[in-house]
Amino acid sequence: MNFRVLGKTGWKVSEIGLGTWQVGGGWGKPFDPKRADELLHSAFDQGINFVDTADVYDRGLSEAAVGKAVRDRSEKIYVATKCGRRIQPHINEGYTTDKLRRFVEDSLRNTGLDQLDLIQLHCPPNEVYLRDEMFRLFEDLKAEGKIAAMGVSVERINEAMTAMKYDIVSTVQIIFNLFRQRPSEMLFNLAAINQVGLIIRVPLASGLLSGKITPESTFGNDDHRNFNRDGKAFDKGETFSGVPLEKAFPAIEELKSDFADNHDLAAQALRWILMFKQVSTVIPGASSLEQLNGNVRASQLPPLNPHQMQEAVRIYEQYIKPEVHHQW
Repeated sequence: MNFRVLGKTGWKVSEIGLGTWQVGGGWGKPFDPKRADELLHSAFDQGINFVDTADVYDRGLSEAAVGKAVRDRSEKIYVATKCGRRIQPHINEGYTTDKLRRFVEDSLRNTGLDQLDLIQLHCPPNEVYLRDEMFRLFEDLKAEGKIAAMGVSVERINEAMTAMKYDIVSTVQIIFNLFRQRPSEMLFNLAAINQVGLIIRVPLASGLLSGKITPESTFGNDDHRNFNRDGKAFDKGETFSGVPLEKAFPAIEELKSDFADNHDLAAQALRWILMFKQVSTVIPGASSLEQLNGNVRASQLPPLNPHQMQEAVRIYEQYIKPEVHHQW
């Protein structure tokens, strides 16, 4: 495993981390603590030392599973969690410092940890990024020893740019992948200048960039790839990166042949993200050991060649850019 510095925290984190949206469950499957424990320990055994979770993932069960696994280990594992999505309706007026403080304390109880390494605002409404008192709260929580660092998880680049004006913000978590390339144009260099670590989520566009989803694929009623394609539950950009499937499949076929050269598209797609030196860590999810092992292998692949990098841009611009580039 290779390691990179996570912004102004100075922490050396694995360039492949683990996102736990579906660890032990997800995609319409019930939470299984035994599966979660197996995946987490396998990840740690392979050198992953950065885990991202959230209080809303399986109603706190994901945080509890992460905390248990981390407490069982002797090496340092960095735990990042998120807060704010429990506010319903999810609007600016619902955000108060009292609520956020309570959420942080709930996460401490869920994980069983004395301190949260990284707490992130969980894709709040745009107006929240303009409220100084929100960020002062996390300065207080850091002074109290309840958190070590604070970051934001964003939907849009402009939200990241606003958040980076606050010195307490050490990280930005954002969607970036072969189907969502705009952050590298507008955000990456600014993040480096501000010493803000970049955490990359949805790196495989909800499985699209695994190359295993086809026009015939179906998804369960509880799977967001079924019910959230138009953004009915949360931002549609979280599902398939907001790409209409009829546009995605021709692009995927060209990516398989021209970009991945008929090798493992998922691993090559992760390796493409790692080609950007401003990226601190990528947090693909895993619902099986096979997926986890594939994610880790991406860190061991050789750098992509200039032709592959050019093809990544060409295919994006031909098929995907008109659909997503202006939206996020």
